[in-house]
Amino acid sequence: MKNNMNSTGVFYQNLGKLFYAVAAIDGTVEHIEIETLKQIVTVEWRTEKEALVIMDMFDWLHKDQEYDANTCFKSFLNYMASHKALFTASRKALILKTARTIAHSFSKHNKSELILLAQLNLALK
Repeated sequence: MKNNMNSTGVFYQNLGKLFYAVAAIDGTVEHIEIETLKQIVTVEWRTEKEALVIMDMFDWLHKDQEYDANTCFKSFLNYMASHKALFTASRKALILKTARTIAHSFSKHNKSELILLAQLNLALK
């Protein structure tokens, strides 16, 4: 059971990386993007623990600023390629919904966000 819990935690950590990439792809993470992420993961994701893992990773990346958005996005794509079974149709839809909501929260999508969302959409198909 512990391995299952650990792999579940890693899944949600990788979502934190993805959502950070969406918020940071334009070079800055706006407060409204952070608040939007907090709201959507609290409401839409299954449990408070999952939301907490996503937010912890996002917050760590934002505070640390050692990793850029492209690095985080590539890391997420690598994880997804290695763990395809975890990405059910409903999870894929929720991932896209969350990413789009974050991107839309500040600038109603800029070019860099649109490109990243298009890449994410293709990767999830």
